[in-house]
Amino acid sequence: MDKGLHFTICVVTTVLLLRESSQAGEEKDPEGSDSRGAGEGLPTLTVTTILEDPYVMVRGAELEGYCMELLAALAGMLRFQYRVKVVGDGQYGAVAAGGNWTGMIGEILRREADIAVAPLTVTSAREEVVSFTTPFLQTGIGILLRKDTTSQDMSFFHFLSPFSKETWTALLFAYLLTCFCLFLVARLSPCEWNEPKNEENHFTFLNSLWFGAGALALQGATPRPQALSVRVIAVVWWLFTLALLAAYIANFTALLSSGSEQLPIQTFEDLVKQRNLEFGTLEGSSTFYYFKNSKNPIHQMIYEYMEKRREHVLVKTYQEAVQRVMDSNYAFIGESISQDLAAARHCNLIRAPEVIGARGFGIATAQASPWTKPLSIAVLKLREAGDLDYLRNKWWESSCLRQSRERWGPLEPPALGGLFLTLGIGLALGILAALAELSSSSRRAAAHAKKSCCSVFTEEICTRLRIKGAARQSQEPSGKANA
Repeated sequence: MDKGLHFTICVVTTVLLLRESSQAGEEKDPEGSDSRGAGEGLPTLTVTTILEDPYVMVRGAELEGYCMELLAALAGMLRFQYRVKVVGDGQYGAVAAGGNWTGMIGEILRREADIAVAPLTVTSAREEVVSFTTPFLQTGIGILLRKDTTSQDMSFFHFLSPFSKETWTALLFAYLLTCFCLFLVARLSPCEWNEPKNEENHFTFLNSLWFGAGALALQGATPRPQALSVRVIAVVWWLFTLALLAAYIANFTALLSSGSEQLPIQTFEDLVKQRNLEFGTLEGSSTFYYFKNSKNPIHQMIYEYMEKRREHVLVKTYQEAVQRVMDSNYAFIGESISQDLAAARHCNLIRAPEVIGARGFGIATAQASPWTKPLSIAVLKLREAGDLDYLRNKWWESSCLRQSRERWGPLEPPALGGLFLTLGIGLALGILAALAELSSSSRRAAAHAKKSCCSVFTEEICTRLRIKGAARQSQEPSGKANA
């Protein structure tokens, strides 16, 4: 009896101990959690972000974009869950009038969010109140323009653009100097004439000018040099013109096939000097405060312009800025990497070459947060593995280059209009010169025949214009006789 009771008590005790051990193991074992950070027992972080293409976008009932994929990768590496919320006031983060911070920075300071994963620029002012991880994207400040607003002032003599004004001036000077040397050497060399008093030297100054112009057009020109000294100068001039024309053709081809060289606004100084385009940036953004705090005179002029017209030139959102650039004469100053995306999505937009204020986008956390260092290390690992480059290429993919190759279009008249104008002027001058020569000849003939100059001039013109008609009439009777 006692043995049976003792055995029963031992069995019940053993069963209870095994059950408690099993429950304790289930509570402590996190291995059954989801690899994307949705398992039970993992810490949950509240993530604040802002809607901006392509970082965070709404697709149906979910959020997607560069920052969402980055956040998912970080959650998988550091094993945490997350809940994403869009910032309430739609701001990145700046100091308000009362001294409080707005936007995502303010939500972190008020403990409404644990981290901010967004295109949030790392600045000294923000670094004083929150902590940032290693930047996951590098950027700067650039100028976003519309192509047709930047090319509308293209010069009518656009064909002169491959060379600068100094180069054209030097070319004219070299041409005149070479022709003068040809004339002088031909006069001095005995091989160009044997009897200077009896023979005529073909290398007059006018003929020398014509010889130099023929070489510039890659055409042979008379007179042909006889002396070795004249030939040396001619050969050197031919080599010079050959290299010059090759450089001109190469530069002109690149100029026509590329639109960036046609931009009248290359730098921020060009933007300040022009009067056709308004310019501004995002209200309360780090870009605005960059110009406010800068000691550069050009940057101060930009800030003063935006401050005086802040109600008109400052925009609320990035999408509003891009739309305004597309719809009006407006230049947007902002993050260069975001402008590259706009140029990739909208083929009529372009970013000016100059980029200032190198900076980066980082993940913001509260000061002394235990997540700052692990997130920085995870970002570095993603960069070293090439994952950040993959995301960059994925979300910044552009079809503009492919479309420009597939779409062919003729050159617009302004590009070559100067050439046609020059041709027209040359033809007009040739006709006027011919009329002047005919007028001079008619004047001498009128004085010799004692007739009116106008009547002789009219007869000469009529005779020259009826040459073919008279010849045709004289050939018709002979043709009929042969028939």
